[in-house]
Amino acid sequence: MTDMTDTPCRSTLVYLVEDDELVRRACEQAMKLADIPVRGFSSAEHALAALDDEPPGVIVSDVRMPGISGLELLERMQARDRDIPVILITGHGDVSMAVQAMRAHAYDFIEKPFNSARLIDVVRRALEKRALIEENQRLREQLGSLRDTPLIGHSESIQRIVRTIDSLAPTDVDILILGETGTGKEVVAQALHARSGRSGPFVALNCGALPEPVFESEMFGHETGAFTGAEKRRIGKIEYADKGTLFLDEIESMPLALQVKLLRVLQERTLERLGSNASIPVSCRVVAATKTDLKQLVAQGRFRADLYYRLNVVTLELPPLRQRLNDIAPLMTYFISQASRRFNREAPSWGEIDLLRWQQHDWPGNVRELKATAERLCLGLTDGLEATPSATISLSTRLDQYERSLIRDALRTSQGNVAEAAELLRVPKKTLYDKLTRHQLDPESFRTNSGN
Repeated sequence: MTDMTDTPCRSTLVYLVEDDELVRRACEQAMKLADIPVRGFSSAEHALAALDDEPPGVIVSDVRMPGISGLELLERMQARDRDIPVILITGHGDVSMAVQAMRAHAYDFIEKPFNSARLIDVVRRALEKRALIEENQRLREQLGSLRDTPLIGHSESIQRIVRTIDSLAPTDVDILILGETGTGKEVVAQALHARSGRSGPFVALNCGALPEPVFESEMFGHETGAFTGAEKRRIGKIEYADKGTLFLDEIESMPLALQVKLLRVLQERTLERLGSNASIPVSCRVVAATKTDLKQLVAQGRFRADLYYRLNVVTLELPPLRQRLNDIAPLMTYFISQASRRFNREAPSWGEIDLLRWQQHDWPGNVRELKATAERLCLGLTDGLEATPSATISLSTRLDQYERSLIRDALRTSQGNVAEAAELLRVPKKTLYDKLTRHQLDPESFRTNSGN
């Protein structure tokens, strides 16, 4: 895996260290034409002296120079900030020097003579790596103190759900959550409860895990002697959740006969324990979750229509992970941070190549599968995902990935200014806004004052 450790600051500036003035000017011009901020130095000594004044995001340095050589500069940068990618320029045919450079953890090397396209390509990839490192550090700082899985993600779909939760949490409305397995339905239910201000507990019940004979007792409770083996009174889940939140996962598995009783609780806010005629008032919010189209089950006679319409006042639909690829990086950062503490292991390093492979995976298990992947990595195992051969990636997908990387470069250069980014990309501003939406890119995250 590629190196991924902490970094103290953000910079898109490239240091170009080259004692040959003609070569240095040519490289500077190529990077400026590519809208890459660059600062040239005639020696490594001058570059080192400028580090505190204006730290770089990437360093490009010739190897053979008077005084401090490029390899010595690389060694000093490894000691100072090993996350700054250092690209070394080697002489033609100097294979041993190139091998030495890579063993010393240089990001890459460029062999003389080289064209500007090669230089720009390597520098952009190095800047992308640096940005990813910094993003992960920022996320670690934000998420490190959290104990419960938060609603993590930059995508508009997740942000819309967060806004809806904030709006609905203080109300008493019952809510239906729809989403595939592993999309985080219980996480959303917990968030609704946490932000509701309710004094009672959060009570979770998986309807699909309960045998039908014990379902009614588990839900509604029972009195002593209500049935054979009922030796003492039992408080059911609904009553226990009084003044709190009752989360009913896989509600499609609830027996039809009990659906009638649940509907009555939702309508009258009272219940009767098994073996009792006394009505007990309850004040709990019900959050139901399903991975199935309940409307279709209603049409098939497998779910009561009246309960469906009672629950369907508000429905939150959670997107699968394959539709929110931009959230994989922050989610992986969080899960690795949690797993490393749980297993008392050092957090493993990862980079843009790993992220690209993860974004090409279908994630049938969604966020839950991603969490398991993070735990495997923390245990020193492989991520368990099959690499997607490049031949199987469609042309449109490759073009989308390339377009997204170009837009990110432009936003990084313009520090999130969409108008400037549109000028750099030579596209109308409206077109760029449309592409930002499609690629789930938030200009705010590229602004200096956003903390990235």
